[in-house]
Amino acid sequence: MTSPLRWAVPALAVLALAGCGPTGLLMGAGATAGVAVAEDRELQEIASDTDIKLGINRRWLEQDPAILTHVSSTVTEGRVLLTGTVPNPEMRLEALRAVWQVPGVHQVINEIAVAQSDGLPGFARDVWISTQLRSRMTFDTSVLAINYSVETVDGVIYLMGIAQDRGELNRVIAHARQIPYVRGVVPYVRIKAEPSSA
Repeated sequence: MTSPLRWAVPALAVLALAGCGPTGLLMGAGATAGVAVAEDRELQEIASDTDIKLGINRRWLEQDPAILTHVSSTVTEGRVLLTGTVPNPEMRLEALRAVWQVPGVHQVINEIAVAQSDGLPGFARDVWISTQLRSRMTFDTSVLAINYSVETVDGVIYLMGIAQDRGELNRVIAHARQIPYVRGVVPYVRIKAEPSSA
């Protein structure tokens, strides 16, 4: 059975790409500047990562809009984390190839699974898990939540971003493990004091 979300995502992607005119760019630049004040990345890095993500979505949309319904990308410092579940190995390879064609990509972390999706109930559960973790991080005064991206696929939480130190990262992982239905936590997080791989 086809999920109503299957076609909603490409439609939203088209709207997002269409909004990249002068007005959209100005609004995006203002939002990016506001985030940069709080984040541990420089404005130029955030803008570059945003360009990379838009470039990835554009290539997927041109290549096969179905990829956008199955795969998500998270970009930090030119590192791209791919998560999701695709119905066949060909789509997985197609998505991966498209990402490497986007300028500015330094590293691709491929966590795309080839399997049947759990459908709308699984999607809703994963969204709930991600929301729970973001909430716990936000209300933990020892965690700078804005520095983290959270993606959940089939109950597995994927973390990406920059941790202030090892203790902060351990707190985030501990929060994640306490959430019901979580099957695992996979951190791709750089410690702030360590040099960026990009």
